[in-house]
Amino acid sequence: MSMQLSSPAFTNGERLPDRYTKADANDQPELIIAGVPEEAQELAVICHDPDAPMPNGFTHWTLYGIPAGTEQIPMNAEKQFRPGTNDFGDIGWGGPLPPEGHGPHHYDFWLYALDSPVSGMPDRETFLRDYGAHVIDQSRIIGLYER
Repeated sequence: MSMQLSSPAFTNGERLPDRYTKADANDQPELIIAGVPEEAQELAVICHDPDAPMPNGFTHWTLYGIPAGTEQIPMNAEKQFRPGTNDFGDIGWGGPLPPEGHGPHHYDFWLYALDSPVSGMPDRETFLRDYGAHVIDQSRIIGLYER
């Protein structure tokens, strides 16, 4: 696996700045992509909080329709790519908003390189079930946040 994901908004394993949270401006962080396999046909991004007090964690973002040659997911990526539903019930980015006093939560930003395009706007569980066998590479960075 050689694909890399990074962000100028935060450092892997460090705290997400408040502006990217639902408690503040709810800005979507910019992401930088490198090392996408040549055989990739499409990329997908999912931001998931495994620490949320729910059976399957909490999905903050699903983004599809990203061409394999993409090197940057800019702020307001929903205008350029195909956002899906988050667990807030909204389309697009829904920043962190963990329960107060629940401790630090990990926000896993997953980048998937696929050998086939994604149809529609599946939720995280549907994407992983239907497209897991089509993932040829993956990478992630983790941001932390607590209230």
